[in-house]
Amino acid sequence: MPSHFKNARNVKIEGITNINAKHYHHYGERPPKSSIEILKELREHIAAGALHNSDERCDAPKCHPETRVAVQEELVSWICDGDTDDHPKEIMWVTGPAGSGKTAIMGSVADTCQGKDILGATHFFSSFSGSANRRSKRHFVPTLAYQLVQHNAMSQVADQILSAIEHNPAVFDQKLEVQLDQLILEPLRACQEGRSAWPKVIIIDGLDECEAVQYHDAAQSNALRRSKEDDQIEILSVLKKAASDPDFPFRIVIASRPEHAIQSFFTEVAYSVTRELFLDEKYNPDADMALFLESKFSRIRRRCHIPSSWPSEGVRRALIANASGQFIYVATVGRFMEGSPGNPDQLLNQVLQLPGIMAHGNPLAPLDALYTHILKSSPDPPLSILWLNLIFREKCFERQPRRGYHPGPRPATFVRLYLESYPGQASDAFRNLNSLVSIPPIEDHNSPYRLYHKSLVDFLQERSRSGTLYVESKVVSEYFVDRYLHLWQSKGSPQPGPPTRPESEVFFTNFFSRSVVSNVFSESVKEPGRLDTIILSCDVACVIGTPDAAQVAGMSEMG
Repeated sequence: MPSHFKNARNVKIEGITNINAKHYHHYGERPPKSSIEILKELREHIAAGALHNSDERCDAPKCHPETRVAVQEELVSWICDGDTDDHPKEIMWVTGPAGSGKTAIMGSVADTCQGKDILGATHFFSSFSGSANRRSKRHFVPTLAYQLVQHNAMSQVADQILSAIEHNPAVFDQKLEVQLDQLILEPLRACQEGRSAWPKVIIIDGLDECEAVQYHDAAQSNALRRSKEDDQIEILSVLKKAASDPDFPFRIVIASRPEHAIQSFFTEVAYSVTRELFLDEKYNPDADMALFLESKFSRIRRRCHIPSSWPSEGVRRALIANASGQFIYVATVGRFMEGSPGNPDQLLNQVLQLPGIMAHGNPLAPLDALYTHILKSSPDPPLSILWLNLIFREKCFERQPRRGYHPGPRPATFVRLYLESYPGQASDAFRNLNSLVSIPPIEDHNSPYRLYHKSLVDFLQERSRSGTLYVESKVVSEYFVDRYLHLWQSKGSPQPGPPTRPESEVFFTNFFSRSVVSNVFSESVKEPGRLDTIILSCDVACVIGTPDAAQVAGMSEMG
C-alpha cells in the first residue's frame, strides 16, 4: 500500500495519543527544577553571615577557657536533658545587660552543640557589624530552613523544604508565619521516621539588634512605620508557635538584652513555654558561682532523680559564703560530688560538716578542709600525697627548657611506670582524687597528669595549711632518687610484668633524658657515693642492651 505521506511536508497529526518523547512539554508548561537549582534559590534568601560559624563571624567573641563554664554547662545540659525537668520548657531566654557576654556564650554553646551533632540551626543578629541582612527579619526563617536542609540526618525534611519552595517560589516575600508553616513546620510534619537522629536545638542571638523592615515610603505618616519592636515580637511569635507545635522537635535558645518589649513577651505571652537564665549584671564571683553550682546540682538531680528543691537555699548560700570569692572552691565541690560514689546528699553533708567550714577569720580554711577531706579519701593517703608532691610541687618530672624541647610535664605513662611498684598502683593512688587531678586514659601515652588548680600546690607546700598531710621536700626528693635506683637494680623493667611496646618507648625515652638524670644527681650529692655505689652494682649492660632502650636511647634529651 503506497504511503500517503510520501514527499509530504509540514504534516499536522491529530488524534494520536501514544506520542513518546523524553523532553516533551506542553506549550507554556514550566519544566521542573532540579534540587540544586532550588537550593541555590534558597541560598539567595539567607543571611549567610548570621550562621555561628560564618567567615563573617571569624572574630566574634567566644568564651575564654574556664570562664562562663556554669552558663554553658547549664545550657547544654538543658538542651540535652531538659525534658526530664519537673516542668519542662521549650524555650530558654538568656538575658543580661550589654557587655555581659551573651554573644560569646551563644557562640561557644553553638560550637559545643555542633561538636555533639545536636545543632539544628543558628541565627546571630547584628546591628553594628557584618552584612545588612543580619539585622532584618526578612532572612530569618529561610536561614533556619537552609541549615536544616544541610543537616545529614534530615534528608527527608530537606526534600520537603525544597518541594515547598518549588511549589511556592513567592514564599520568601510572605509573612513570617507563612514562611514558618511552609518552610519548617509542614516539612517536619510530613516526616516522622528517623526523628531520634535529628538535631536538638536552634540558637538565636542578639534578637534585640533586629531592626524594622519598612514597607511604606518614609514620607508617609509615622503611623504606618514599623518599629523594631514590631519585628522582634513577630519573630518571637513565630518561635512560640513553633515551640508549641508537637511536631517541632527542637529546643530554642534565644539571647537578648532585657528590653521592655522582649521581656514583656516572655513574661506575659510565652511564660508557659519559657525558662529564663539571667546573667548577673554586677559580674561578681558569687553570682557566677551560684550559676555554676546550680548547673552541677541540676545535672546531679537529673542523674539521680532528686527533687528540684534539692539542695536547700540555705545550703547554696553556705557554699558560696565558704568560697570567699574563690571559684575554685565551688568548682572542686562540684567535681567532688559528680565524681564520687555515694548518695549526693551525704556527699554534700560531708562538705558542709568539714571542720574549717565556719572559719570566717581565714578565707582559705574551707578550701583547705575540702582538700584534706578529699586527699584522705584515697585508699593510701601517704602514697597519694607523696606522688602529688613529686609531680606537682617539686616538679621532678618537668622537662627543662632546651633547644628542640619545650618545658613542661612529662607524659603520665612515664610517670606511672616510674613510680609504680606493681601494675595498677597509680589507679589506686589517684582513686577518689579525680576532683583534684585530671588523669588521661591508660591508652594515651602523650598527655600528662594535670591539676585543676594551682591552689593545691599552695596547700601542699605550706605546713600551716596542710597540717599532718605536709611532706618535707627532703622526703620527696629521696623517694624520687630511690625509685630511679630501683629501676636500675631491676634491670630495666619499670614494674613486674612487661610493659607494652608503646609504654616501653615512652618510658626509656624519658628515663634517659637529661633533666631526669640531672634531677637525680642533684639530689644525690647530699649523700656522696650512694648513687655511684648502687649503679655500679647494677647490670648496666642489661638495661642499655634491651631492644627498647637501645632503640630510644639515641632519641633522648641526652643526645
